[in-house]
Amino acid sequence: MNVPEIFGSDVFNDKAMREKLPKDTYKALKKTIAEGLPLDIHLANVVANAMKDWAVEKGATHYTHWFQPMTGLTAEKLDSFISPTDDGSVIMEFSGKELIKGEADASSFPSGGLRATFEARGYTAWDATSYAFIKEKTLCIPTAFCSYNGEALDKKTPLLKSMEAINRASMRILKMFGSNATRVIANCGAEQEYFLVDREMYSHRKDMIFTGRTLFGATAPKGQELEDHYFGTIKTRVAAYMRDVDEQLWRLGIYAKTKHNEVAPCQHELAPIFDTANVATDHNQLTMEIMKRTARKHGFKCLLHEKPFAGINGSGKHNNWSLSTNTGVNLLDPGKTPAENAQFLLFLVAVIKAVNDYQDILRASVATAGNDHRLGANEAPPAIISIFLGDELTGILEALAHGDRYEGKRMEMEIGVDVLPHFPKDTTDRNRTSPFAFTGNKFEFRMPGSRLSCGGPITVLNTIVAATLDKFADELGSAGNFRQSLEELIKREYKNNSRIVFNGNGYSPEWETEAAERGLLNLRSTPEAIPCFCHEKNVKMFSLYGVYSETELKSRVEILLDEYCKTIKIEALTMADMAKKDILPAAATYIKELSQTAQLAETFGAETSFERDLVTRLSKLAAQTYENLGVLERELGECSGIQGVEALANAFHDRVLPAMADLRTAADEIESLVGEKYWPYPTYGKMLFYVM
Repeated sequence: MNVPEIFGSDVFNDKAMREKLPKDTYKALKKTIAEGLPLDIHLANVVANAMKDWAVEKGATHYTHWFQPMTGLTAEKLDSFISPTDDGSVIMEFSGKELIKGEADASSFPSGGLRATFEARGYTAWDATSYAFIKEKTLCIPTAFCSYNGEALDKKTPLLKSMEAINRASMRILKMFGSNATRVIANCGAEQEYFLVDREMYSHRKDMIFTGRTLFGATAPKGQELEDHYFGTIKTRVAAYMRDVDEQLWRLGIYAKTKHNEVAPCQHELAPIFDTANVATDHNQLTMEIMKRTARKHGFKCLLHEKPFAGINGSGKHNNWSLSTNTGVNLLDPGKTPAENAQFLLFLVAVIKAVNDYQDILRASVATAGNDHRLGANEAPPAIISIFLGDELTGILEALAHGDRYEGKRMEMEIGVDVLPHFPKDTTDRNRTSPFAFTGNKFEFRMPGSRLSCGGPITVLNTIVAATLDKFADELGSAGNFRQSLEELIKREYKNNSRIVFNGNGYSPEWETEAAERGLLNLRSTPEAIPCFCHEKNVKMFSLYGVYSETELKSRVEILLDEYCKTIKIEALTMADMAKKDILPAAATYIKELSQTAQLAETFGAETSFERDLVTRLSKLAAQTYENLGVLERELGECSGIQGVEALANAFHDRVLPAMADLRTAADEIESLVGEKYWPYPTYGKMLFYVM
């Protein structure tokens, strides 16, 4: 495989545009994209025809406007290129109008009340900054999705608006430093964790089929405690799958760079190189789709649930975020002497203040039913937002805040073996317990769950930092002495917001107490976090930048809480079905078998204490399971009458989830006692340690 040759071969990228478009059209299109201008219909017609010719040459027969509705997935409606002719045959056509605008049923996607059933019209609009690509012989055109009235119904529209907000605010600051940049770009690199399980085993688990995770399952004798899977040798079957995924991603111009085994058995990670935030979001959606589709071909099921198995690590999507100029400068790169890099320190303090001021919506941006199981365990960051800076940057800011001179210096790493090279230590260590960690020249937001679209968290991050930078620009723009005012601002704002900086162990019980003393929020669950979007300060901030209107924010709260309720309800109904139809019958069959064995043994005068003791234990557990099943069904029934999605979400969290936990506890103990051939589902031991 010649990687440079195949890379981007299924993408209508800059290379393809130069080859297929007339020179004048190519230049006009590039100017339109670079300056964010409206796309002229005559220009669109030429581009559309060239795009169609290119796609047809590669075997494409259809096109689609590929968009990202509030389901968190992608959506597409396929139309063929064919157009009838007078002689009864067809020709292949594609117009500029079809390229730049499409129509989708806006009432059938989550809208949070923005669209009623009879108000069905919605529009998709081409995002020309994200290249079109071919998938499954279909030309896919990345688009934004909005309602007939113009409200955003997707993840991309707010993201694009937030990117404009961070660009404008950052440029105000850079002009004060005499920068020759004309644009600032928000970048993202999304590390994608996932599980691979044998598809045949998966097909025998109702819970995994309906919910994406195991709702029952006794702990296997071995889990991740030996730490032997992390970065271990990739097994042959998994390696073949990974190679297949890599090739498909490279053909789509996705910079798949790193792959390795993760901490938990059957858990793995794929990480790309950074890209522009909206393109990175598109690419991550494609990555998840390709990972799932390719798994079937290799006899796997790819699990993207945040917590598919109890007792071992869940999966996250670490969003690495940075800001760069169109002149190639990384605004979060401290350089060799960060203590003297005032521009870097200003942007750093802006991020610190933004995260401190808006920790509520940053937490809300990652809140889902699945992620609630993951956050706060000894595997993922806690639900408390904090920032890890590392000793050097914290030392610099502390010295500045207290009027001291920073005396630290970059250290050489000496390993103590003569043949090994010396190299400079990084500005920071790594802290995997931190939700929001500075990692050298970027921030790593570790809280998002593996299924989550990058778009939501990055939209929030862009907007809150833009709001903070604008406040700084307002103050510095009216200052008489820029340098003096700059130093005073950095000193003051670090002091005022330093409570959010924590370089210690986020897993420790003491941190929760300390965080409360610092006044940091601890929003443990989705029903607690999601309503924060509509708090007055957040509505005002999002509205000011046109990222979300108040109506759009209310719709997001409605959509996300409704999704939470439906997720818990599906899980609860699935548990009830499994307990009634599979687990209790399995226990009864085994009890009967043991009883009959004991009776037969007694006729020969044999000892039967094992059978009798086990029958007694299983009978008690079966009775407890049956009782807990009744409690769960009763709670579900009572919750069905609750009005209002916020009240319902709280009821599901406070009443249904505890009933589900009680049902699982008794049922999992039954599993640990029942003979393997009697158990209706593949066990954790089989699923996590299948032979490859």
